[in-house]
Amino acid sequence: MDFFVSHAGPDRAWAEWVAWHLREAGYTVELDAWDWGAGENFVTRMHAAVDAADRVIALLSSAYFAEGRYTADEWSSALVKDDAGGHRLIPVQIERCPLPGLLRPLLRVELFDVGEEEAVRRLLAGVRGPRRPDGTPRFPGTGVARVLTSRGEAGPRLPEVLPTIWNVGPRNPGFVGRDAALIAVHERLRSGMAAVVQALHGMGGVGKTQLAIEYAHRYADAYDIAWWINAEETSLIGDQYATLASELGLIGPRADTASAVSAVRGYLRGHGRWLLVFDNAESARDVRDWLPAGPGHTLITSRNPGWGEVAARVDVDVLPRRESVALLRTYRPGLDEADADRLAAALGDLPLALAQAGGFLAETGMPAGQYRSLLCTHVGDLLDQSPPDAHPHSLAAAIRLATDRLTQLDPAALALVHVGAFLAPEPIPAEVLTRLIPLASNQPPELQALAAAVTSPIAAHRSLSRVGRYGLASVEGGLLLHRLTQAILRDRLTADETTAYLGYAQTLLVAADPGDHRDPASWPGWARILPHLLAADPASTPNPDLRDLACRAAWYLYSRGQIQEAVDFADHLYLAWRDDLGPDNPHTLQMASALLRALVQVGPYDRARHLGEDTLARSRRTLGDDHPDTLRAAHVLASCLHRVAALHLARHLNEDTLARRQQVLGHEDHDTMSTAHNLARDLRALGEAQAARRLHEDILASMRRNLGPEHPSTLNTAIELARDLHTLGQVEAARRLHESTLAQTRRILGDDHIYTLDCANQFAHDLLALGQVAAARQLLDATVARARRLFGDGGDLTIDAANNLATTLSVLGEYASARNLSKETLDRSRQSLGDNHPFTLRAADNLAAALRALEEDENRVQAEPSPT
Repeated sequence: MDFFVSHAGPDRAWAEWVAWHLREAGYTVELDAWDWGAGENFVTRMHAAVDAADRVIALLSSAYFAEGRYTADEWSSALVKDDAGGHRLIPVQIERCPLPGLLRPLLRVELFDVGEEEAVRRLLAGVRGPRRPDGTPRFPGTGVARVLTSRGEAGPRLPEVLPTIWNVGPRNPGFVGRDAALIAVHERLRSGMAAVVQALHGMGGVGKTQLAIEYAHRYADAYDIAWWINAEETSLIGDQYATLASELGLIGPRADTASAVSAVRGYLRGHGRWLLVFDNAESARDVRDWLPAGPGHTLITSRNPGWGEVAARVDVDVLPRRESVALLRTYRPGLDEADADRLAAALGDLPLALAQAGGFLAETGMPAGQYRSLLCTHVGDLLDQSPPDAHPHSLAAAIRLATDRLTQLDPAALALVHVGAFLAPEPIPAEVLTRLIPLASNQPPELQALAAAVTSPIAAHRSLSRVGRYGLASVEGGLLLHRLTQAILRDRLTADETTAYLGYAQTLLVAADPGDHRDPASWPGWARILPHLLAADPASTPNPDLRDLACRAAWYLYSRGQIQEAVDFADHLYLAWRDDLGPDNPHTLQMASALLRALVQVGPYDRARHLGEDTLARSRRTLGDDHPDTLRAAHVLASCLHRVAALHLARHLNEDTLARRQQVLGHEDHDTMSTAHNLARDLRALGEAQAARRLHEDILASMRRNLGPEHPSTLNTAIELARDLHTLGQVEAARRLHESTLAQTRRILGDDHIYTLDCANQFAHDLLALGQVAAARQLLDATVARARRLFGDGGDLTIDAANNLATTLSVLGEYASARNLSKETLDRSRQSLGDNHPFTLRAADNLAAALRALEEDENRVQAEPSPT
């Protein structure tokens, strides 16, 4: 291979131009865009191409030296001399830009600011090397004449030279990123011989029009005609066709529009190398009849997702964070990268909002932190400022225009976006939004329209589709509103409207109750509504049903194994309700129990015990001893007492709670069996392992019968039964049960669930007892790392697994590692569980054993005779 062309993604047109002329001159060339297929390893192909090519042509530009590009590896590898002592790198500069120090001294080919013929001459002269002219040098003037191949065909035009027939707007100097999207659109447009149509779709403000403008400029060399058509007003498309016909010389000055359109259609059918852009088309129906046939390309921008029968849809989303930061810093170059990152996060990486914010900061000099603060209190006013020149409206104005149109066209659709404004910027399932729920009197007329629309699934989904059609949200898989759109929508509502829409959103969530939080079948439903429950402000809601749902959501997080998330969620609501509703309110007490259950896993244990004792006392006083909420409070307090090794108190409380639950709920109720399970754990810890085993066997049989063999509670009971067997000396039986249960928990609950990690810890304990030390060590290494990440260094499971690992290290003779881990675990256990907790005492024993072993090793070394 003679040449490999190294280039940045935005310079692909230059790369193709260079490669084409090199091949035309008889050289062999490798170019990623031409020679590498989908699914290949880009890095491997790049290194192979650099190694295989005799020389590497580097197309130098600002994009080429951007941070993080692989181009640095390419040019630096090519800079190394070949076997003959010559340099393999040919620098070809395609724009004025600063160069790295290593490249500045090198002679290079400059292709910028010259016409195409001169550029071709310079390129070929550069690759052939220096030579004296055979005759009189040519006149050094520039021109834009097309370069023909040896066959008399027109090759690609110099990328900087625009087509003669061109009305695309100016290139946006602040455009950043989108390389992958631009390349993908280009490839898809070039994929067929017949007319290819691509529809750039996305919500308002994501930069569809700017992407189309950048595409036209970046790939201008591929077209002889590039014509922009404003498709928002369908009635004006014909006039824009007529202007194109005039530019092409197809009609006389007095020709009517129909004749002009017909002439353009006929011309495009018979010619290639044209691009038509239909900007801001509202629907496929509006532009279907205007789309041309022929071997050219058509690009559509639209907020409407419905293009299936007309065009291949290309979804345009918000920017990646790195590109958002770069966009802000193009407007405000001195902006600190961390400040830009935080501001981009607050703006949800929406390009229009980023451009407005960057422009406003540049105009006013306002600090980025102050701008972020104002987004919380003056979002509507702030995002009505400094619209970029490339966009006709500010974000706030664009949202106002869309909502005004929905007010006239479909009030129910407007109500949907207002309801969605009070939920999370996550997909809201359509079945949640379109539920039929009672509507209170004196509601806004749009809500009344929505209540009427949801009586018909067809009408409800039609209203939902109109929301997407006007670019206020994505409607695939439900309703997805950008956070800034939500904020602007809320900002425009009156206090009464805010109360009405928030109340309606909360009622919808209650109606979408996913069911039993302990059943894994309900977990996907809980995962879908949880972000919206958090956004609906359960901390201050007057709706008791929403508070009920929030309490069960906290238990869901615990059941799902998301312990720290459960602590954060429950703690926030418990403190808010305690202060607002009072410490004796039933919902405050329910959330206190949920918080306690999570704290039992991660601590701090002194707070957990105090909270549990206070909650049980309040529940007994206000609800009575046998109320289900009181019994739940007693159950979780007993778990806490077991955790802090107050075993006699835990046993007594569990025995009392079990008797009461059996009387109130029945012997085989799920909650009753859970208390019996905990009582059996107390019995084992108190030395009554045989009684614990019998009780766990009964519970396991009942759970398998009533809940199923794969229910999380069933699996947890199997783990504890295996521990009973280990304690009784039946280690091989314990190992078999732990091993099979671990496979189930991994499959059903995942590697990070607390039951999975507990089972892995106990299984490793079995392996160690059976002499399978290496396998135990490998399992414990992974378990301790996961437990630390999920539950912290002071969680009881972390401490127990660390103790097991320290014992294993000592057995393996790794006494220094065992000493270090034991000392760290002892400190953590003392701080978290107290000096007399069994885990603390075991850590102290491990440390003493490791120190004795190290001392014995040292004494043995000193006693050995020195070699003579």
